[in-house]
Parts: sequence; C-alpha cells; structure tokens
Amino acid sequence: MKIKAALFITAIAITAALGWNANNPETTETTETKTTIAAANANQIAVLNIGDKAPDIEFQDPTGKMRKLSDLKGKVVLIDFWASWCRPCRIENPNVVKTYNQFKDKRFKNGKGFDVFSVSLDQTKQAWINAIEKDGLVWENHVSDLKYWKSEPARMYNVNAIPATFLVDGKGIIIAKNLKGKALENTLSGLQVK
Repeated sequence: MKIKAALFITAIAITAALGWNANNPETTETTETKTTIAAANANQIAVLNIGDKAPDIEFQDPTGKMRKLSDLKGKVVLIDFWASWCRPCRIENPNVVKTYNQFKDKRFKNGKGFDVFSVSLDQTKQAWINAIEKDGLVWENHVSDLKYWKSEPARMYNVNAIPATFLVDGKGIIIAKNLKGKALENTLSGLQVK
C-alpha cells in the first residue's frame, strides 16, 4: 500500500512540474526559437516515395554544359546516384550499361525510350571523368556539383547511401526505387509495350 501511495505522489509531483514548466514564461519557446526550428525543418526534404513527382535536377556535366532531368521528359529515366570512390557503385555500373544498351530505344507504357541520368557524389572532377570513361558510361547525362555528401541533388532526394536509384516514368513520376541488376532489367521489361 505504501508503494502505491509513493508512486501516486510521485506521479502528481511530475505532472505538476511539467504543467508549471509549460506555463512558465522562462521555459517556453520564444517566437525566434520556433521560427528557427521551423526553418530547420523546412530545409529537410521529405523522403520521396513511389508515386511522387521527381524533383528536377540541373547541374553541369563534365564539359560544363548544363543538364536537366526535366529535359528527358517523355522517357523512362533511371536517376543513378553514384561516385568514382564507391566500390558497390562501380560493381553495379556494368549492369547499368548493359540495361541502358538493351532498353534505350524501346517503347514503354509511359515513356518512349530509356535513359540514365547519373548524379555523382565525387569531390574531384578528374576522378569523376576517369570513372565515366573507365566504366564505359556511354549516356550523355552525367552531372555533379562535386560536393561529396553535401551534394544538393543528394539532399533533394534524401540520399544517404550509394548506389541509390530512382526510376522515373515519362511524366516524371517515381515508379521504383533502388533497382539494381536483374531487378532493373525485369522492371523495364514489364513496362515495355509489346
């Protein structure tokens, strides 16, 4: 009985203390603090899900030409986040090249042709260019801001590990995520107009 009474008194004391803190002007958040928290939350991008519109990406390619994801509207596009220093990315690149060559001229239910939009998380331009050449990444759309993990496209897409991929239909809608190897090939086969 004494234990129940002690627990009851403790619960009342905690509740009273919390209630006092919530109403105490010295412990409540100021408007400035609330504004700062709201701004920080606004800078975080929500996780992109299947069915969401893919945010546009526009950055320079290795030659300095601006490349935009939205310029590929009408095609099925694999947005591929990778880097020259990422061993799993480099291991996956031959599969992406094979799939690109197999499907680039095919017709799909919601897109004509298949393309790859590569987003590099590299820090040095030369390492990025060397990896593109060595791995035979023959498509035109390679972009990077050379900011490593502070990459703006990676932030926009909430990418925190690579390789990371987003498959986008001809209307710019995300239809699959993180497809690799045979899974990418099978998905594209299923989307083809036969």
